[in-house]
Amino acid sequence: MEVKRFNPEFAEAWDRFVWDSNNGTIFHTRRFLNYHPPERFRDHSLIFEQNNKIVALMPAVERTEQGQTTLISHPGASFGGFVVGKDINLRRAFQLVDELLDYANSHHFHKIEMTLTPIFYAWKINHYLDFALFRNGFSYRKREVSSFVTLDFSADEVLQTFKNESRTAVRRAIKLGVAVRESEDFPTFYQILRRNLKMRHNVQPTHTLDELIRLKNIYPERIHLYAAYLQEQMIAGVVMFHCNPLVTLAFYISHNEDFQQYRAVNLLFYEIFRLSIQQGFRYLDFGIFTVNMEPNWGLARFKENFGSKGIFRDTIVKVL
Repeated sequence: MEVKRFNPEFAEAWDRFVWDSNNGTIFHTRRFLNYHPPERFRDHSLIFEQNNKIVALMPAVERTEQGQTTLISHPGASFGGFVVGKDINLRRAFQLVDELLDYANSHHFHKIEMTLTPIFYAWKINHYLDFALFRNGFSYRKREVSSFVTLDFSADEVLQTFKNESRTAVRRAIKLGVAVRESEDFPTFYQILRRNLKMRHNVQPTHTLDELIRLKNIYPERIHLYAAYLQEQMIAGVVMFHCNPLVTLAFYISHNEDFQQYRAVNLLFYEIFRLSIQQGFRYLDFGIFTVNMEPNWGLARFKENFGSKGIFRDTIVKVL
């Protein structure tokens, strides 16, 4: 097996492998990662080849803190770690980890860190890589709880899968005249999002408005804003990332607190569930409801009312 450091001439082959892989997502593609300005990260992404054929990828950057260098996968994306083919087996998993460790040691890294893609993003679910990584001395830095819904029911059955509180809220929103439609009005949604995050958590969105619009322009077929309107006023919205053919992710969820009584977010997800099923997605990823392993009980309850269950989103580390 040969390990190569990424350079731009590999971008097309890289993205082609991601979309044909077992567990790749939008966050692993060069099209997504390249929205970051070049000066933000020192790219150290890796291509693993066997018999002149790509067998795995790892988006990664080099980060230096207090004189210690870390190979990290990937601080500019929700998920990192290895992207592998559908033919992954136990021996290849160990080979990949061996090659990663050899590469990191030969380039004098002090540490390797990666956030693994949740298991339900894989076409063929397995823990080969997890086993190989832990067998080689990786350990958990943190284990966040993410939430997801298995879309194993028809669009007509969506409401029955919600708990009573959410069903009532959907019916209330419809009765009060809330309407849901896809929107290109990212600036208005961003105002709602920024105000909501500031008021509730005193934080800013992960992306600036310009970055979010840039991502929408890069992936117009995979990033969508669905908005709830009262007459012509947007009162809530959800930005969905179609991460791979299996999973669509609710990346941003927000509403105008002044219109809380209209329960617009519940109606939004009712319509998003229906649409996601019609589009053939197997899972809807609701995102994490823990931060640094501290539960947000209200957020957990809200997402569980739509039938979601928790699953780990792990960040692992190895000191070299």
